[in-house]
Amino acid sequence: MSKKEVGAKKPERYELGRARDRITFLYLEHAKLNRKDSAIQVMDQRGIVYVPAAILSVLMLGPGVDVTHRAMELIGESGLGVVWVGERGVRQYAYGRSLNHSSALLEAQAKLVSNQRSRLMVAREMYQMRFPNDDVSQLNMQQLRGKEGARVRRVYLEQSQRTGVAWSHREYNPDDFDSGTPINKALTAAHQAIYGLSYSVISALGASAGLGFVHTGHDLSFVYDFADLYKAEYSIPIAFSVTEKFETDPDIGSRTRLAMRDAFVDGKLIIRMVKDLKTLLGMPADAEEADVVSLWDDRLGLQKFGVQYHELQEDDSR
Repeated sequence: MSKKEVGAKKPERYELGRARDRITFLYLEHAKLNRKDSAIQVMDQRGIVYVPAAILSVLMLGPGVDVTHRAMELIGESGLGVVWVGERGVRQYAYGRSLNHSSALLEAQAKLVSNQRSRLMVAREMYQMRFPNDDVSQLNMQQLRGKEGARVRRVYLEQSQRTGVAWSHREYNPDDFDSGTPINKALTAAHQAIYGLSYSVISALGASAGLGFVHTGHDLSFVYDFADLYKAEYSIPIAFSVTEKFETDPDIGSRTRLAMRDAFVDGKLIIRMVKDLKTLLGMPADAEEADVVSLWDDRLGLQKFGVQYHELQEDDSR
C-alpha cells in the first residue's frame, strides 16, 4: 500500500503564474503565517484570511510576523519572493526559488558584467531609458553618474514645487525610521516597495540580484540598478503626493505603501519590468522559459544530461 500524501501536492511549473501576470506585493505585520493547501494562511487579532501564493510576486513581512516551516515550504515552491523588512519598510533580503528554471538570463548577465566594454554598454542603455531624448552613447561612467545626479535633484525639486512639500535633501537612518522627516519617511517606504518588486522580478526570472552594472560590491547591486529606472516615475512623485495629503499622519509609511501598490497595479509595472529586464540582458522579450539541464564541455560545447559517459568512454576505447 502506497504512503498517503499529506496536504496539497507540489505545484507543477505550468500551474504557477508567470512573473508578469502576478500581483506585485503584499505587506504584512503582527501576524502568524501558516499553510493551508496551496494558500498562505494569515492570522491576526482580526481573524484569518487565505492568500493564494501563486498569484503574488513578493511578500513584505514587517515586525511581529511569525512564519511556519510549512508556509516557507509553499513560498519556496511557488517562486514567491520574501522581503523581511524592519522599521516600517527599511532593509530587505531573502527570496524563494526563481520561477524560471533556465539559467540563460543569469549566464547572459554574468557575461555582460564581466567585460568592461559590455558592462558600460548596459549601463548606458539603462541611462538611455531615463533620458530617451539624449544621446549618452559616448559618455563614460563618471559622466553618466553626473547626469543622473542632476536629473534626480531636478525631479525632487519639481515634485516639491508641484506639491508644496518642503525639500532640502535626502536623509534617513536605517535603524530608526521614525527619526526622519515625513517626506523622507515616505521616500524610504516608496523606495523599499520599488526595491521589493525589482528584487522579485529579477529573482523570478533567474537573474542575479548581486551582479550590478552601475552599483557593485553588494548582494543587491542589480536591484538598485534596476529600481533606479522607475524611481522618477513612481516612488518619488508618489512619496511627495502622499506627504502632501498625510504629512502629519504618524503612519505615513503605510499610506505610502498602499499608494505604491495601487500605482503598480494601475500602471502594469511588473509587465514592463519583465520586458525591460530581458531587453537589458540581450534576451528577446517574448523568450519562453526552459527547464533543460545540459553538461558543459570545453571542446564539444553543450552535451546531453543524464547519459552515463563513463560507459560510453569505455565503449569508445574498445
